[in-house]
Amino acid sequence: MKKSPSLKFALLFIAVSALSMRAYGQNDAQKQLGPVNPAAAASCPPVQQFKPAQIHGTWRVRFTPAPAGLPADATLQLQRHAEFSESVAGFVNRELAPTADKPAQGGHAARAQLAGDLEDGHLTLDESSNGISITGAWNGKMVEGTCGRKITGTWKDMSSNAPPDAPDVPFTLERLSGW
Repeated sequence: MKKSPSLKFALLFIAVSALSMRAYGQNDAQKQLGPVNPAAAASCPPVQQFKPAQIHGTWRVRFTPAPAGLPADATLQLQRHAEFSESVAGFVNRELAPTADKPAQGGHAARAQLAGDLEDGHLTLDESSNGISITGAWNGKMVEGTCGRKITGTWKDMSSNAPPDAPDVPFTLERLSGW
C-alpha cells in the first residue's frame, strides 16, 4: 500500500510530537510540574506552536489567593469545541457543597461551562455558571519549557454578584491527563 504525502506527514508529526513530550507519570500533588532538567526544556516546542487539541484533557487549577467565596482548588476539563474545531470547550468543577436552597455560591455553580481559544500560547476562556451569561474570565499563558503542561494567568469574577472592582486572581493550571 502506497502512503499519501499527507499520511506520511501525519505519521512524522505524531512521531516527532511523541518524542518532544516527556513521559508523565504519577506526581506528588505538591510537586511543581516542569522539565526535569534544562535539556528537557530545550526539547519542548515553543508555546506559540501549541494547538488547541494539545491542551485537551484534565487540569488542576490552583488560585493564589482563593477567589472571594470560592475554593482555592478546582478541576478543569478541556476538549474540542462542538461548533468551532479550532477552539476549546469544557467545564470547571469546584467543590461548593451546594444545598437545595443555594445551588450556586456567589453567582458561581459547582460545575460551570467553559469556551475559548488558544492562540500563540495565550489561553482565553469564558466561564458560564448558567449557560447564558459570563460569570468568569480566564486569561493565561503557557509556560515555556513545560511542554504544554503548565499555564499561568488571572481569573476575574464576572458574575452578577461580583463587585465592580473585582480583582484579577492569579491561577496556575497543571495538566493531570490528556494529549
